[in-house]
Amino acid sequence: SRRLEKTMDEEGLSEEQKNERRQQHALKETEFLRLKRSRLGVDDFESLKVIGRGAFGEVRLVQKKDTGHVYAMKILRKADMVEKDQIAHVRAERDILAEADHQWVVKMYYSFQDTSSLYLIMEFLPGGDMMTLLMKKDTLTEEQTQFYVAETVLAIDSIHKLGFIHRDIKPDNLLLDNKGHIKLSDFGLCTGMKKSHRTDFYKDLTSHSGRTSNFGKDLANGNPMDSKRKAESWKRNRRALAYSTVGTPDYIAPEVFMQNGYSSSCDWWSLGVIMYEMLIGYPPFCSENPQETYRKVMNWRETLIFPPEMPISNEARDLIKRFCCDPDHRIGNNSVEEIKSHPFFRGVDWEHIRERPALIPVDVKGIDDTSNFDDFPEIDLKLPTSQHNEEEFKDPKYKDWVFINYTFKRFEGLTQRGPRMHKS
Repeated sequence: SRRLEKTMDEEGLSEEQKNERRQQHALKETEFLRLKRSRLGVDDFESLKVIGRGAFGEVRLVQKKDTGHVYAMKILRKADMVEKDQIAHVRAERDILAEADHQWVVKMYYSFQDTSSLYLIMEFLPGGDMMTLLMKKDTLTEEQTQFYVAETVLAIDSIHKLGFIHRDIKPDNLLLDNKGHIKLSDFGLCTGMKKSHRTDFYKDLTSHSGRTSNFGKDLANGNPMDSKRKAESWKRNRRALAYSTVGTPDYIAPEVFMQNGYSSSCDWWSLGVIMYEMLIGYPPFCSENPQETYRKVMNWRETLIFPPEMPISNEARDLIKRFCCDPDHRIGNNSVEEIKSHPFFRGVDWEHIRERPALIPVDVKGIDDTSNFDDFPEIDLKLPTSQHNEEEFKDPKYKDWVFINYTFKRFEGLTQRGPRMHKS
């Protein structure tokens, strides 16, 4: 394709390398066309467990009936995503998952749709997510924090190199594989990239503000909370925040709310907020409601405070302040090397960090172990039967969804759960 030739010219590849790349591309295209003919649907999968819930849908552990392979199936209800900008975000997620074939990003194997929903079939990571890990532990040690932040630096850098900005880096989107290493997920879907990124949303949120969460009631009454009580309150309300349609601006860089644009460095701000939460027990701008959090984020020069009763090293404090600062002066603007050479990361083996044992080992009994995930007993385990109607895709109101109407596939042995058991 013309795009491929242009990319190869820009990369300055030799003719031999170009030929090799063209052959790979042709193979992928052939495979894509073959798979496009054998269209997949919900009926090809068996639902094993509901493992996640978001504003637009849910995530299930599923098994492909013919191969016995196990995957995470993200189901997104079209009716819940009628806002125009969501369609672009679904497209962005599918594109990045299709393009980012490397160790730091959750792999996508298939995508398809039916009348009511979009389906993304992705690798299942049994380690759970960083949000759950942080809720289990009061705080992380500096050594543990160094490990997770270093891996996340490499993960964020890898998507920046592909030309993507994540914009929704938060603990819920840092997944842990079966060895306890980080992978990025949720490129603008389940709970992020919606109202919580729009300034006007906070300005007219008075209707929501009556619903002050228990978090920060003391703050509202003018009593300062100590960090221990603040952390307990934050953790108590954290899961509800993750599942709400409103979302939270806690991890979003201030410039993302502004109308005058932002760059990939907004992801480094988010990482600074997460690093603070790992060491202190709650994020720096957490408040009783989203508008108050938004106000604190926009006012970060006054509100980014380190509680004296939670001492952290000078290096850690300095790195957080260099992540959470004015975008023009933010660390990582010049290159990722700027971040990697910060004294907080002294001793990190950047080349081999993913091959080394994780600092908090994940206890996983098998490829389909869901012990690191919440239970959702209220959601019916049975998948709805696919309502496939070829005519609906011709309906103009669905024209925006057609982009995802194909099967995307990778080959990977790691999803094998073992042979399906047939009852005799």
